Amino acid sequence: MRIESPAFTEREMRGFLGEVIDHERQRLADRLEADSARLAELVREIPSNSQAPSTDWTAHEILAHIAVLSKFYGVITSRVGSGKLTQVELLEAVQSRDLAGEQLSSLPPDQLLAMVQRDHQRTIAYLRGADAEAMQRRAVLYEGFSMSAAEIAQLPLCAHLEIHLDQLERTLRH
Repeated sequence: MRIESPAFTEREMRGFLGEVIDHERQRLADRLEADSARLAELVREIPSNSQAPSTDWTAHEILAHIAVLSKFYGVITSRVGSGKLTQVELLEAVQSRDLAGEQLSSLPPDQLLAMVQRDHQRTIAYLRGADAEAMQRRAVLYEGFSMSAAEIAQLPLCAHLEIHLDQLERTLRH
């Protein structure tokens, strides 16, 4: 192995970190694209009369929740990354997000899927076009806690979406 780190300057280190952030940004876009395709496959299996026993969510309710979280966290990612948003009242936003999910649950699955995929495409386009600086911009989500645009795309958007994709798959298999 060639020893190069003793000659690194701060500029080179920043360039390296920017390259790594750009790589991760592209992987996030790929991940969201794959999640969106997985959702499309699962939505085909949602029965038209999706009823849940007891307190479990129906497949349709999960899809409505996915529609809301996809739009919400996609918009938050791009607004934080663009510098338009530096603070989010997360609790208030989540509470109003849940009301929106209730309203969306009256739409048929194909309409919800179309909405989700449009939102995913907007977020994917943002991720593919953002730079390392944008992905490192941060917003305060509640007192003492902030996240970067990259972290928002990674955790509340992609990981959260994947949790609900798994939930949807389990619901459809039972």
